[in-house]
Amino acid sequence: MKNIGSTGLGVLVLIGGVVVAGWSVGVQAVGAQTQPPPLSGVTQNWDKKLPSASRFTLLSDFGGAAVRDNETGLVWEKTLETTEMSWTDARAACADKDVSSRKGWRLPSISELASLVDPSVSPGPTLPLDHPFTNVQLDGYWSATTNAGNPTGAWLVYFDSGKVLFGFKTIHFLAWCVRGGMMNAAAY
Repeated sequence: MKNIGSTGLGVLVLIGGVVVAGWSVGVQAVGAQTQPPPLSGVTQNWDKKLPSASRFTLLSDFGGAAVRDNETGLVWEKTLETTEMSWTDARAACADKDVSSRKGWRLPSISELASLVDPSVSPGPTLPLDHPFTNVQLDGYWSATTNAGNPTGAWLVYFDSGKVLFGFKTIHFLAWCVRGGMMNAAAY
């Protein structure tokens, strides 16, 4: 755990979301899993809990470098960077990210990032079994969500424990970029 006792002001940058519905994307199932649901006309499925064996799909149109979460409709980068950075730098890094010649990435909201946590998994990383992600560190990952009670801080998810905690925006943590429609865009 890091010392999060420093203060500083962050810079807010408005980044538009990318709507997933209507995309026609080549897919490849992770491992020997069942056939993934078709992506044409897909919207977020926050009302469903999929078994971990069918939850994630590697996207061949991204050269296998991105993963679709069939439960939320979001597209996540598969291999995470391990460089820690401030909240402002994390937002900028995601906005500038290029995965398989695709832009349009952003830092996820706290709800989106926390949706990856499987609290039944211990020890961490607290992700669903059979997840396809690589380089997931047992550390905190920034969300784009500022702490409403203290705008010098933002919310983090710790994948060693699955806990959601507050950290000052000047402290260095990790970033996990996402692509897709934004949940609660007003809080972004």
